[in-house]
Order: sequence, then C-alpha cells, then structure tokens
Amino acid sequence: MARRPGTTKRRHKARGKARVLVVDDHPVVRQGLRLLIDHESDLEVCAEAETVADALEAITKHKPDVAVVDLSLRGTSGLELIKDIRVRHADLPVLVLSMSDESVYAERVLRAGASGYLMKEAATDEVLTALRRVLDGGIYLSDAMASRLLAQLVRGVPADGGSPVDRLSDRELEVFGLIGRGLGTGEIARRLHLSPKTIETYRAHIKQKLNLADAAELLQHAIYYVRDSEGGS
Repeated sequence: MARRPGTTKRRHKARGKARVLVVDDHPVVRQGLRLLIDHESDLEVCAEAETVADALEAITKHKPDVAVVDLSLRGTSGLELIKDIRVRHADLPVLVLSMSDESVYAERVLRAGASGYLMKEAATDEVLTALRRVLDGGIYLSDAMASRLLAQLVRGVPADGGSPVDRLSDRELEVFGLIGRGLGTGEIARRLHLSPKTIETYRAHIKQKLNLADAAELLQHAIYYVRDSEGGS
C-alpha cells in the first residue's frame, strides 16, 4: 500500500541493522520473534516489553526503528500504547501482530497511528515483509483487508455491510473483550485504571449499541466475540 504522507526512508540505513522493539505479554511469542528477526542480516531485536509502561521506557532507552505490538497486553491494551506512541514518538512506525480478527481491529489500529496489521497466523516470511514495509514508511495490510478498506473508501460503506461491533469505541471494544474473557466490573476497572462506575457506564453503552437486553446477554455475546475474533483461543 502507499507510503504514509510525511514519512521518511529507513532511519537505520546509516547505522546498519534496523532495531526492533517486540511488545507482547507472552514470553514464548517474544522469543520466537527474536529468533526470526535476529536471523536476518538487516534486522535485530533491540529490546522486549510485556506492558505499555515497559514499552514506553524501552522506546526512550533503546531508540528502536520500529515496534512490533500485540493488542492484548497486561493492563492497558495495545491500542492505547499505539496512541501513546503517536503522541510521544510520532516518527516511530508500529506493526501490530495479533491474534485478534483483522476485520475488527485493522482499521482501528491504523486510525490510532499504526503502520500495519498482521495476524499471528501469518507465515514468517510475511512478518518480515511487513516489518520491512513499515520501516520503509509504507502501510502493510493483508490483501483481503486492503481490498475491504479500499471498497469502503470507494463506496462510502464497509465492504461487508459492517458489524454491530464496529459501532463500539476503542475503549468500549476493549471492555467488551475483557467481559468476554470472564472479568467482572471490579477487575476490569483495576486493569484499565478506571473506576467501577466508569466501567458500568461502558457496559451500558455497549448494551445499547449492540441492542442487548441485560447483563447475561452481554456476557454471552462478549464470550462469542472473543472466541470468534481470536480463533477460539
């Protein structure tokens, strides 16, 4: 896809390998990405992080050329991290690598400031291709997702007619996903550093937007959403 306006060529060219920050709360995933990336002659992992706070600290300390970010992190979501990076480190490209369904999240992460979205089921060669694309200032999406967004741009409506979940804000979608993982209001509030009253307000908005009758129906739909969007994991 086209290069982002205002982006530049790879900043690492003058100093050798591109430095990659890997942000994921699963050690096995981080290790796998490190092995994959460090095997390449033009790429190297300069740091790893499992939380938003750790990631922001690593960016300041290690000065990566690109960040690979999962959406499911401990505490605040990867979407919030992307927004923080856009504000604090506007020239740092972000590639999202997630289990979450690209049809739900790809457009959201691009709006938040990411340069690409790739699902974890993708082949290793595609991960490397996506990394190099965003390092060069481009945008990376799967062919299917790129076609969908192009159709939306041309027709003015989503290519598949849209999903009710698309009506949710980023924070509402995050709360919806946590509900689907079995978290109660108090636990969600602690994880997101919000008050229980605020979470209850989000729950009410979600029920209204998805036309759900009560808390039981909300929980049922949230469980189905998590199962479907993350491939049953």
